[in-house]
Amino acid sequence: METIMKNKLYAILAFTMFIAIGLTLWLTMGHIFFLLNFTYIGAFVSLGLYLMLNKKRYARNVSQIGVGLYMLVLLGAMSGENMQIEGFWFYLFSGVFQAAVIHYLVAKIGGPLLFGRGWCGYACWTAAALDLLPYKKKVGDRKEKLGAIRYVLFVVSFLYVGSLFLLRLQNIGQIMFISFIAGNILYYAAGIVLAFVFRDNRAFCKYVCPVTAFLKPMSYFSLLRIKTNPDKCVNCGVCETICPMNVAVTDNRRSRKNGTECILCLECVNVCPRNAVKF
Repeated sequence: METIMKNKLYAILAFTMFIAIGLTLWLTMGHIFFLLNFTYIGAFVSLGLYLMLNKKRYARNVSQIGVGLYMLVLLGAMSGENMQIEGFWFYLFSGVFQAAVIHYLVAKIGGPLLFGRGWCGYACWTAAALDLLPYKKKVGDRKEKLGAIRYVLFVVSFLYVGSLFLLRLQNIGQIMFISFIAGNILYYAAGIVLAFVFRDNRAFCKYVCPVTAFLKPMSYFSLLRIKTNPDKCVNCGVCETICPMNVAVTDNRRSRKNGTECILCLECVNVCPRNAVKF
């Protein structure tokens, strides 16, 4: 009973946080859309968190698909807002403090100081598809050198959007929409191919995703973290075997191996035979 109540509390706190963000933006920006937007996202994220804490099999998939379809289809394809990193640069260069700029500030720049890379675990529309593939556990060691790809793409995205502004193209909005569609197709294709090549659903997240250039440094200081009780831990290694991001789960230091990669998926918490790993 105590565990159930604690899980409900975590979910309620997560939902309350999103409501608070939505209310703040509504009152400061004068548009109720922000409240509706963050209420919807918060509802699915908190539901996914609650189900995951209660060890439901497809908990995070529910959250990912709910948020992902909304942002990819409704906001992206139907409303024409580029929510990828190219969209962030586009709206930032345009001086528009809305759409992808707010999304990135909340989910991928400021938010990770509180919840780390939780967005990657519960709301990423690319991961929503990749996590349905068969390779959920880590297989072998990470290909660390391939991680440089994400930083190259980060710089390329900046230069690409910057060049569009420098060229003063008249149809830049249409170009950005085409970039959004093409970019997502490429991301999904690359993610699926990499998953099968490396037998790792999260290979795209580890080596290719340019957004991690924002996420990783912020996540180092995350308030919410997975920790292991050394008095209960018997070093069986189950938690680190199940971790999709190769995190050294039993090491509680912020500098632990791949510590900034943790997506708060809670797989390690759920499989620990001694309940030594806690959220």
